[in-house]
Amino acid sequence: MSTLRASTCLLVICPCLMLAQAPSDSLFATDQVIDIQLSFAQPGYEDSLVAYYNEGLERQMLASVVITDLTGSYSYDSVGVRYKGNSSYGLADKKSMKIDFNEYVSGQKYHGVKKLNLNNGFNDPTLLREKLFFDFCQDQGVLAPRAVFGNVLFNGTLVGFYGVVEQVDVEFLDRWVDDTNGNLFKAGDNFGMGGTAAADLAWYGLAQSSYEPRYELKTNEAANDWTDLIELIDAINNTSDAQLQTFLPALMDLQPLLRSLAIDNLFSNLDSYINSARNWYIYHNDTTGLWQWIKWDANEAFGRYSGGQQNLTNLSPYYLANSRPLMTRIMNVPWLRQLYTVEYCTVYDAFDNAQIDPRIDELAALIQPHVFADPNKQYTNTQFTTNITSNITGGGGPGGGQTIYGLKSFINARRQYLTGALDCTTIGIAEQERSGIKAWPNPMEETLWVSLPAGVTTSMLTLRDALGRVVPLSWSGGRADV
Repeated sequence: MSTLRASTCLLVICPCLMLAQAPSDSLFATDQVIDIQLSFAQPGYEDSLVAYYNEGLERQMLASVVITDLTGSYSYDSVGVRYKGNSSYGLADKKSMKIDFNEYVSGQKYHGVKKLNLNNGFNDPTLLREKLFFDFCQDQGVLAPRAVFGNVLFNGTLVGFYGVVEQVDVEFLDRWVDDTNGNLFKAGDNFGMGGTAAADLAWYGLAQSSYEPRYELKTNEAANDWTDLIELIDAINNTSDAQLQTFLPALMDLQPLLRSLAIDNLFSNLDSYINSARNWYIYHNDTTGLWQWIKWDANEAFGRYSGGQQNLTNLSPYYLANSRPLMTRIMNVPWLRQLYTVEYCTVYDAFDNAQIDPRIDELAALIQPHVFADPNKQYTNTQFTTNITSNITGGGGPGGGQTIYGLKSFINARRQYLTGALDCTTIGIAEQERSGIKAWPNPMEETLWVSLPAGVTTSMLTLRDALGRVVPLSWSGGRADV
């Protein structure tokens, strides 16, 4: 079975293909609350964890850990632990942290993963925002880490209830992209917390040193070659509108990028590229040659981070912050804006209370007893329960007593606003057919044929599997072997 999404500039064909299982699926494929018991032999270990964090060198402390999940218990004598986070670090007795199974024992993994992120749910009374957001992204074919939940103990004492989030690293790329040789960059954290170097994809010249404060290279560190990233940034900033139509589809995995950015707007997730310029990865796929966008850190989705905006349920679908060149091109170049609208309308269709509320209820029921037992949670039990459905007013971090949107109330209010602000009536199969693009047979098994209008070439076409991954194609005229 296949589905068609197209414009005069981009066609996406999505055949249903099965993805092979990976060891990490046994952890993340089922909603669960795992038990993580960390033991430190060093006296004063908490002071040392704080001191290591303040160094800023990502130094880790030796610990042992026993993890119990639905498949059994797993013991590791030597793992690395460190505190992490920016504003989330402000929770005095319940800090976010990272466990590195590979730090002291080379090749050591837990369910096939080398690292786990334990996120404290800062600024989220429900402790569900990140999980719901990432699940929605994955359902829409957008690259994002998976998450479950966990209770964390230090030397037998309960620290609190955490989100347990997949690390974006080589194991992630192997699972979701099936390519691990390219450059993986993470947006740096040097903006908005006293720093001035935003990961904004703006042009700062040809020197690699101009970009090193803004991004972090997470693979191929020995080679340390940023030429490809600088080439991409050059194309985003320094090409004409006409040139961009050729260069951008040849450089970026465009459809999932646009869908990913649309989801940020849909959820008013402004602590991301579209506003704060934080919390994203980009990977240069060595097989396809295309850059792929990856989500990160979504605890402030559902309008939790204001980004200087007043009413986040009424955020324009075409919202544009200052000094975000990629978004500026998307909003101001007509063919890109049209493609963005296509992707926005697609994800908007899945964003309603009828579809998401049952999932919210399911997860809330799973975690409620663990949240109530958390001795160091940021919000009260009543605030947890209320914020599932309704807005509350509460402190916690920047903004003090601002309104904290309820999960269900946000979806309802956001959808009501977008019904009048977003015109999806001309976006769909009928509109695509009028564009002159035809693809057959449907469904397809071995061969795909296309008929294209003037100005559209097969180099602008992309084949995707059910998870949104690009399938390389070799065209002969209007025919491709699939």
